[in-house]
Amino acid sequence: MTDTLSIPRPQAEGQFLVAALYHFVSFVRYADFRAPLQALCDAEGVKGTLLIAHEGINGTIAGTDAGIKAVLSYLRAQPEFAALEHKESRASAMPFLRMKVRLKKEIVTMGVEDIDPRRVVGTYVAPQDWNALISDPETIVIDTRNDYETAIGTFRGAVDPKTKSFRDFPDWVRNNPGLHNKPKIAMYCTGGIRCEKATAFMKEQGFDEVYHLKGGILKYLEEMPEENSLWDGACFVFDDRVSVTHGLAEGEHTLCHACRQPLTPEDLTSPHHEPGVACIHCHESRTEDDRQRYRQRQQQIEIARTRGIRHLGS
Repeated sequence: MTDTLSIPRPQAEGQFLVAALYHFVSFVRYADFRAPLQALCDAEGVKGTLLIAHEGINGTIAGTDAGIKAVLSYLRAQPEFAALEHKESRASAMPFLRMKVRLKKEIVTMGVEDIDPRRVVGTYVAPQDWNALISDPETIVIDTRNDYETAIGTFRGAVDPKTKSFRDFPDWVRNNPGLHNKPKIAMYCTGGIRCEKATAFMKEQGFDEVYHLKGGILKYLEEMPEENSLWDGACFVFDDRVSVTHGLAEGEHTLCHACRQPLTPEDLTSPHHEPGVACIHCHESRTEDDRQRYRQRQQQIEIARTRGIRHLGS
């Protein structure tokens, strides 16, 4: 049997390094940590969003290789984050407008009290072992992401909860007793963090064999050659790249700035598509007042573009 990890894989290209990270840990001093972390990121020209809370850190940042290395080194120099792991990809243009370090109650919010992945969590499955698990007829595969994410890509045979928010996931589980019909539950999300809490919740709901993809879809797309992959489509990412594909190459999707839904090249040909104003997904749900407001914003974006600057509403 061929070792899939030994097959050369396409590598994403781009001048900007993107680092996605999270780490659950008791972080009592998180409030005092915000200002120095923000200052370092600003000094290094790093942009993105980092959420810090009593339970740890979560976020995605982008910058030069040296800038990202400096921020990651600073984080790992803290005793709480010495074991911090991150995932890398590249972007052809800076995918964030600004740098935000935010204080939060939780680094990922599911809306269920006392869910702590440090206490109980599912079994991690490496990307090279994932195909076998989800191909097992005794396994139910669950996508824990939201509907606009699953719309552009998913693993073959996965159950799509069609949730609008991660807060909807617990009720979806409670209302689907059929999830107990098979012994194994395999779960996945973009980078792995939602599954930390989702698998913890499933374990506390009485599910015994609960597994999740280590490193999430991003790690799978990085390590799994396309010819051996069970992933179909692209993976939605929360930055200006909008989506990535195998090898973490940038996808073809753009974003509707009216409803924030990802758009395929085909969607852009729809008669309902008006850049910055409406798209095939939201044209029926927007009023004419909404559209006029969006047109005014789009005009400001275009004016900024002609001046060689980037409008914050773009």
